[in-house]
Amino acid sequence: MSKNRKVYDLRSALELLDNIPEQLIQTDVEVNPKAELAGVYRHVGAGGTVARPTKEGPAMIFNNVKGHEGDRVVIGLLASRKRVGYLLDEDPKNLGRLLNEAVKKPIKPVMINSKDALCQQVVHYADDPDFDIRKLIPAPTNTPEDAGPYITMGLCYASDPETKESNITIHRLCIQSKDEITMYLVPGARHIEVFRNKAEKNNQPLPISISIGVDPAIAIASCFEPPTTPLGFDELEIAGAIRKEPVRLTNCLTINERCIANAEYVIEGELLPNVRMKEDCNTGTGKAMPEFPGYTGDANPSLPVIKVKAVTTRINPIMQTCIGPSEEHVSLAGIPTEASIIQMIDKAMPDKLQNVYCSSAGGGKYMAVIQFKKSIPSDEGRQRQAALLAFSAFSELKHIFLVDEDVDPFDINDVLWAMNTRFQADSDVICIPGVRCHPLDPSNTPDMSPSIRDSGIACKTIFDCTVPYNKKEHFERSKFMEVDPSHWV
Repeated sequence: MSKNRKVYDLRSALELLDNIPEQLIQTDVEVNPKAELAGVYRHVGAGGTVARPTKEGPAMIFNNVKGHEGDRVVIGLLASRKRVGYLLDEDPKNLGRLLNEAVKKPIKPVMINSKDALCQQVVHYADDPDFDIRKLIPAPTNTPEDAGPYITMGLCYASDPETKESNITIHRLCIQSKDEITMYLVPGARHIEVFRNKAEKNNQPLPISISIGVDPAIAIASCFEPPTTPLGFDELEIAGAIRKEPVRLTNCLTINERCIANAEYVIEGELLPNVRMKEDCNTGTGKAMPEFPGYTGDANPSLPVIKVKAVTTRINPIMQTCIGPSEEHVSLAGIPTEASIIQMIDKAMPDKLQNVYCSSAGGGKYMAVIQFKKSIPSDEGRQRQAALLAFSAFSELKHIFLVDEDVDPFDINDVLWAMNTRFQADSDVICIPGVRCHPLDPSNTPDMSPSIRDSGIACKTIFDCTVPYNKKEHFERSKFMEVDPSHWV
């Protein structure tokens, strides 16, 4: 996959893609960041669970953003598994294993002096009377109903006030005023929520930096979750392992926290204790923004608030954004999930798991295809054990499809072929009702099933589309002649 160019930040990533056909396009035509920008990219290359018509396409840079003269916005950088392969220098089908190996060999980040930090070339302090993050940051809205402009690719970095251990992750961030941002944290699912709760119990603010426009390896590494990355594990160490060199951090200027040294933008702020704000306080629509399942999330009536202290940027910064339900989310959430499942199953039953794909249809979170090889009679049944291990490795999984080694897990038509020719629902569906899943699935509510006692609980299901070991010879696929087609095509 290598194109002989080193990627170490957003700009080097864009330079790499600019030299690969059909991976990056630009436009100088003016675009309104309020819904229009996302509306354009929906047709260009959003993919994922975005309402049809949409498709997988190139990343796109908008060079003329209405109301933000001189600012540029890039969208869809990771909205293609093939493109992620180029950016991480790996076969797209092997990305889960790449990340799994990176988790095993973490490289700690290093600190650099502020004078060498590209992210602080330009500084805007919040005590300046003209300070307004709405003017400084060209954050788009996905739809006309959105609660406000959202920072969708902000790498949030904070530290445990007791242990000083740090964590980086991506959260839903809505710009509410000239110096306030609301932050949505899934209850019980994110380390920064643990840090915030500890600080709030002591009536203390939690310093937090938000780095926007970074090396894609950092963005993907930040999406790992427990048990692969337990509390206290800094995901920046995974990004360092992917690149085989440490991520560079620098100290923030107005808070006691660190940030990504070569980010395009850094927002410095504090999560305020005991302060809450309605997510749609400026619109009253009751809507937040489109989320990965393909539906617009409800506006939360009470969210923690970040009080912004400063915004620092590179010279002529590039804003990075994504469409919530796009293929970009599948790359960000799905590939780390694949790595987590690989790690869990490989430990329990070495050499049985062939591959894992967290598909677009599940937004990278809800659905996984597990390719499993039965080599001996006693392997029968182990494929279902592998599915149970996957559910324990990643609690937000809802559906797992099990396929044999002759089925391509990345080709959903091939997976459905296996389902149609190797599956009988009365014996090959395994339901596990009443299990905690993900609150953004609109079907996970008590009125959908008597097994659901609370919103966010689901019936997890295994679809075993594998052939019984003693029947393998009856299910051999047609064997075609192996040829090199380049002689004819």
